[in-house]
Amino acid sequence: MYRVVVSNQCACFKNSNMESSSNFETREDAKNKALEMVEKMNKDFCGKHEFDVQEMFTNYVISFYNPARDNCCGNGCCM
Repeated sequence: MYRVVVSNQCACFKNSNMESSSNFETREDAKNKALEMVEKMNKDFCGKHEFDVQEMFTNYVISFYNPARDNCCGNGCCM
C-alpha cells in the first residue's frame, strides 16, 4: 500500500476539495496522484506558498514553503 499525504495545510488547501490523505495499490499510481496534486496546487492556489512532493518510504509527502521567507534578507520586508 502506498500513500499520498499533505503534511502541512494552508488555507487554500483547507478550502479546496482535495483530500489530505489517499491510499493506492501501486507506487506509480501514488506518485502520479502526488505530482498531479502539486501541479494543481502550485497553479491554482494563491501563490503565497510553493508546494513540493518527496518520497518517504511508501509515502509521497506534499508540503509547502514560503519562497519569500526562504530568501528573506532579514529586514522585515518579506513578511
